[in-house]
Amino acid sequence: MKQFFLFLKALFSKKSHTQPPIVISPPLPETKTQKKTLPKPRGKIWSLHDFPVEPREGETRFHDLDLPLTVMHAIADLKFNYCTPIQAKLLSHTLKGKDATAKAQTGTGKSASFIITILTAFIKKPFKNRNGTPRALILAPTRELVHQIEKDFKDLAKHTNLKIIAIFGGTGYNQQQIMLKERPVDVIVATPGRFIDFMGKGLINPSKVEIVVLDEADRMLDMGFIPDVRRIILKTPHKNKRQTLFFSATLTPEVLSLAQTWSTQDAVQIEIEHDQAAADSIQQIIYISAEKDKFKHVYNLINNEQLKRVLLFVNRKDTARTLSEKFERYGQKCSVLSGDIAQDKRFKVLEDFKNGRINLLIATDVAARGLHVEDISHVINYDLPYEPEHYIHRIGRTGRAGAKGISISFADETSSFFIPKIEEVLGNKIQCEYPSEDLDKPLPEPKKKYYSKPRAKKREPFKGKRKGSIRSL
Repeated sequence: MKQFFLFLKALFSKKSHTQPPIVISPPLPETKTQKKTLPKPRGKIWSLHDFPVEPREGETRFHDLDLPLTVMHAIADLKFNYCTPIQAKLLSHTLKGKDATAKAQTGTGKSASFIITILTAFIKKPFKNRNGTPRALILAPTRELVHQIEKDFKDLAKHTNLKIIAIFGGTGYNQQQIMLKERPVDVIVATPGRFIDFMGKGLINPSKVEIVVLDEADRMLDMGFIPDVRRIILKTPHKNKRQTLFFSATLTPEVLSLAQTWSTQDAVQIEIEHDQAAADSIQQIIYISAEKDKFKHVYNLINNEQLKRVLLFVNRKDTARTLSEKFERYGQKCSVLSGDIAQDKRFKVLEDFKNGRINLLIATDVAARGLHVEDISHVINYDLPYEPEHYIHRIGRTGRAGAKGISISFADETSSFFIPKIEEVLGNKIQCEYPSEDLDKPLPEPKKKYYSKPRAKKREPFKGKRKGSIRSL
């Protein structure tokens, strides 16, 4: 036992050779060279030297207007070298903050004039508004015009941070509400009805508006929108604390009265005459035809010249539907644009027309304003309009902003009497002639046969007793 205790004493008295604690060293860096994210090289800063435009006698360059560089960059992208007559006369006043009343037709570049005015004012005096509280308000009579103004604004504001929201009826109700709630807005372009709807729900607050634009004021007067417009204007600041830009194709006494009510006393009044706007850039011909021959003449015109993008105007919606069916039977790719077409379908029809999927668009006057499609070679008036001013709006779809265009009208036994009034508004005579032999040649056989829907048979009244009825009990 003694030896056992001695053994234990000797065992614990020896120095314990314990292993040193294992120290885990931090991992060594990877031998592979890691790629460092280098900053992207800055592109060349755009300057006015990249947009040389030579001075030209009788023309106004955008360079002469002292516009912000970001606006000039967008103008250069759009290849706008010189101002149109309305832009040259208007911008020199509106860029200084003056109110203006302008008589100008569609296709004269008036939309760009008020958009450039808004952009310049907001870039020079930046300010971030709350959601649904715009700094500028643009009112227009039709959804098509609202959509077009929105597109033009985005093109000119592409190098800025300014945002626009389009408000119009017929579609996108929930989506428009979400946009107003979720993001700040600088400019709202709207039709009066939908704007009042959202204003009543508290989604739009126009009390901070600095610039008000009324586009196509005469059209809004004709469509009965003025009471709605008056309600909206009353919610904006006093006319002495805002800038008001008033545009109309005609300056009737009623239109001038509205302009004077909503504008300041020192507002400038500018008029671009019809002959400047239409006659100089658009070749106009009227063919003296008969009602029964008009379709033949129009078909031969489109087919003989292989026209690729034609806008054809009629006075009635039922005429538009009938012509569309006829042209489809003869192999023409066409669609209808009229007031009874749903808004979503309207946009699809316009996209198909712009992209070349259809070469013929048959429209009523609902599309005469606000419709902007590049490179419309021909506008055809299948029916001459009842109002001579509508003729101006129709042919303004071609020959836009000084480009060349062709307008061909067909006057039958009834509409021939409209020609003198149209010429009086234009201020010049229109070339009238009879259709040539090529236009008067007989129609070919239709490529598609017309199948009329069979009428449903009338159900004869039931004379017996129905099973389970009270009478059978």
